Amino acid sequence: MPMIAAIQMVSGPGVAENLAAAADLLARAAARGAQLAVLPENFALMGQRESDKLAVRETEGQGPIQDFLAEQAARHRLWLVGGTIPLQAVGDDRRVRAACLLFDDQGRRAARYDKVHLFDVQVVGSAERYAESATIEPGDRYVVADTPLGRLGLTVCYDLRFPEQFRALVDQGMEILALPAAFTAATGKAHWETLLRARAIENQCYVVASAQGGKHANGRETYGDSLIIDPWGEILDRLPLGPGVALAEFNRERLENVRQQFPVLQHRVRCEI
Repeated sequence: MPMIAAIQMVSGPGVAENLAAAADLLARAAARGAQLAVLPENFALMGQRESDKLAVRETEGQGPIQDFLAEQAARHRLWLVGGTIPLQAVGDDRRVRAACLLFDDQGRRAARYDKVHLFDVQVVGSAERYAESATIEPGDRYVVADTPLGRLGLTVCYDLRFPEQFRALVDQGMEILALPAAFTAATGKAHWETLLRARAIENQCYVVASAQGGKHANGRETYGDSLIIDPWGEILDRLPLGPGVALAEFNRERLENVRQQFPVLQHRVRCEI
């Protein structure tokens, strides 16, 4: 059966060092048979300041980070979800798009999703405050792409809290969900596994949640716990903290059996309010 991999990292402020670390982890995943791998959010850069991403932003279709993703996908003959990378914003030089790029096993870009929901919050019970919209321009469309394994939905981190996005993806045929993330330690402890399993269960899909997991050079602590979850909500593999690979089989028969024997997606009713 095909294998799917969630790559976990503890990225820092050096792009070259982060790409080298990602290359090592992707090689490990490929050696274990991965045909689809997902890198975490901000895999190429966790800067000292949020504005650091502006200095390494790339134009669509060209740049060292995009070249790296294409090369890795082709080298290992795997479909690769490139976490998020900073691409040039549409109409604002002070911000970037947090772009999640999918490359096929020949190194060709197959899809692009720009993070829609931006993390502008004061974390409950914490001094942590985030304002992603200060440096990120939001996307405006949801994305599902065809892969040899099945229809792959692309989402990022904070999107996890908006179930309507996932319903829209399953309406487009989503069978596998990729969710690169950099959850805070506090919010991860409270909600990460619960929300991921809920998304797998309610949409009857595989979930590949690839996280940042550890203490970063900028002082931030991310939760980690990269997970692969099946359509019944069972956790197939996980990695609590630190760099590494979570790996599990993608079983199409399991997916189809869950959907046929427990046809919740067919039982949806839309009522007038």
